[in-house]
Amino acid sequence: MLIRLTDLQGGATPGIHYDLGLVVVHTLYGYRGAVVAVDIRCMAGDTWYQSNKTQPPREQPWYHVLVHESGGLSTYVAQSNLAEDTSGDPIEHPRIACYFADFKDGRYQLKERNGSGSCSI
Repeated sequence: MLIRLTDLQGGATPGIHYDLGLVVVHTLYGYRGAVVAVDIRCMAGDTWYQSNKTQPPREQPWYHVLVHESGGLSTYVAQSNLAEDTSGDPIEHPRIACYFADFKDGRYQLKERNGSGSCSI
């Protein structure tokens, strides 16, 4: 299940540690990115999961992340492989404006409505 801003209704979903708009860092690979969506468990197919180098448990939140300075890549990351980025720096990604209106106090502020087409996850 993909969780969006309207699904959260002002409260955190149990077990989800990173909010939409938060800048995170991958603990194994060191890249930074912004969270644009979250699934309460891994929703990727078995073929994709088996090709994943780390294969963290599927029964945890998984995050859709826009990867900083990647030329437009996004990734799907297990919660156990993420940590909050404390640098306070924004990320550079061509689709950042599709999801977020502003960057303030080290995190992105969501737009009221996400775009579609080239802005989809």
